[in-house]
Amino acid sequence: MNIETIVDEMMFIEAPRWRGEHLWFSDMHDETVYRLKPGEALQAIATVPHSPSGLGWLPNGDLLISSMADRKIMRLSADGELGEHADVSHIAKFHINDMITDSRGRAWVGNFGFLFGQGGSPRATKLARIDPDGSTHIAADDLMFPNGMVVTPDGRTLIVAETFAHKLTAFDVAESGDLSNRRDWANLEGLNPDGICLDQSGAIWIASPTDHAFLRVREGGEILQRIPIGRQAIACTLGGADGRTLFMCSSRAVTREACRAKNSAQIDTIHVDIAGTASP
Repeated sequence: MNIETIVDEMMFIEAPRWRGEHLWFSDMHDETVYRLKPGEALQAIATVPHSPSGLGWLPNGDLLISSMADRKIMRLSADGELGEHADVSHIAKFHINDMITDSRGRAWVGNFGFLFGQGGSPRATKLARIDPDGSTHIAADDLMFPNGMVVTPDGRTLIVAETFAHKLTAFDVAESGDLSNRRDWANLEGLNPDGICLDQSGAIWIASPTDHAFLRVREGGEILQRIPIGRQAIACTLGGADGRTLFMCSSRAVTREACRAKNSAQIDTIHVDIAGTASP
């Protein structure tokens, strides 16, 4: 396997997204959103003091950023102004994390559900939906650390990584954005799926932190491919000129203090056979 490191010495990289000609990602503990065009210098796009994570776009091109600690969705306009798009603190009682948007600009955002990293025990929590006008709704309940998400190209299915339930969970998406027909998409006993991305065959790449690997999984749970990384696998996305570059985010540390001390987060790439689906 020909694995190439393209970004290193970061603090903790989350939510990679390929859009246009750029890879976008959050460095959570550096409180910065970055953009990278292959072969060019890394660009800092926005500073988010309460820790950025999930990224997505509205139909007009404005960037949405989940701001973890204050549990808000921030909106970065084309002129560079950063303002509040939505407040989900009444739905998420602990830090929010990853987020996905669909082609209509609806966003779904997960949250920890407990004091992660501070001695708390995992417990079920809610998934929030934010409509393009900034209104907020409870999309689903009883999820165990809803984390990485994908929306199928037809916009009709949302798939959520439930990290501490060791599975991917699918929902049908109605025209209204309401979710229904909850079902197990893949049971992954012994694994803790984190960030995920979808390829054009319908398989999903999963970052598996405790397994120190990126896994390609078919609906039903069959593991089709495994790429060991030797570090905690955090998140991934497909992109590049032909859509077949898998961008793999990993780290040797997780807590804020350790991440800021070690600067051990990096992004590696590998060319794969099946291209990814385009970001909305």
